[in-house]
Amino acid sequence: MSLPRTSRHRLVGGALALALLTALGIAVVAPSGAPSAPDGGLPPVVSGIGPLPWPQDGQSAVELEGSGSLGERGGRRPVPIASLAKVMTAYVVLDGHPLRPGEEGPLIEVDPQAAHEVGVGGESTVPVRAGERHSQRRLLELLLIPSGNNVARLLARWDSGSQEAFVAKMRHAAEKLGMRDTAYTGASGIEPTTVSTAADQVRLTRAAMKDPVFREIVATREITVPGLGTITNTNPLLDTPGVLGVKTGSSTPAGGNLLWACEVRVGGTPRLLVGAVLHQRANTTPAEGLRAAADAGRGLLTAVRDGLASAGTGGRGR
Repeated sequence: MSLPRTSRHRLVGGALALALLTALGIAVVAPSGAPSAPDGGLPPVVSGIGPLPWPQDGQSAVELEGSGSLGERGGRRPVPIASLAKVMTAYVVLDGHPLRPGEEGPLIEVDPQAAHEVGVGGESTVPVRAGERHSQRRLLELLLIPSGNNVARLLARWDSGSQEAFVAKMRHAAEKLGMRDTAYTGASGIEPTTVSTAADQVRLTRAAMKDPVFREIVATREITVPGLGTITNTNPLLDTPGVLGVKTGSSTPAGGNLLWACEVRVGGTPRLLVGAVLHQRANTTPAEGLRAAADAGRGLLTAVRDGLASAGTGGRGR
């Protein structure tokens, strides 16, 4: 039985695209509905990269700009993501109040609620005082670098009047991005009802990294804030060559979570490699989970980068 004309065109076009990507040494993977590899991951079909060291816990996903998914493991059951929620918080704030590189933006006054929340409930907070005024850029730094929950909620109130109204914007943004397995219930991620998947978080990270201000902030290793001193980024992968950020998140129910982005070269062209590792060592301690997430993320990005280099595509970071 002959195929319809449209189907023949799709098959020929797909075969040509596959041949081109393979010739360039770029990974091409089976669609998400394809059979899994023995270890539970979707194997990249590429000469040189080989199987990736997927973590046994939780779920993970990796994508390469210009190539698409390099595979995922652990399924797509939504799990708590803790402070990874702050990536969407920053994305929504910058969408509504865009900044240019080097621009500080408007001054925002710290309200009594943000000051009262400092050190309350064992949350990750930043010591701010009511009446202080910080620029939008500075508050985004305090949101993403030391991961201040009180700053997340302050930005939500500044943007939308209430955290509840801001969460509605987060949900709308997730819907527009096609994050079908994600639910946001707060701006900080402290609520275990804020859940997502590795695949959805990779999708968000790709979008967020297009904003140059977000990209600058998540790549910053430390900042010095008058009255607070030097604040170090919580992301342990920033010392890895080529890594450009992005964000950590940890709690007892969420375990360790890590979003990372790394610049690699494919055929001499810089490409963004993005990965997510979620739900590592959940229900242990946040510190143990974060160590496991960092180890897993470092292993995945190193394997892809080295595999591209071995394939002759120049996969080393900058």
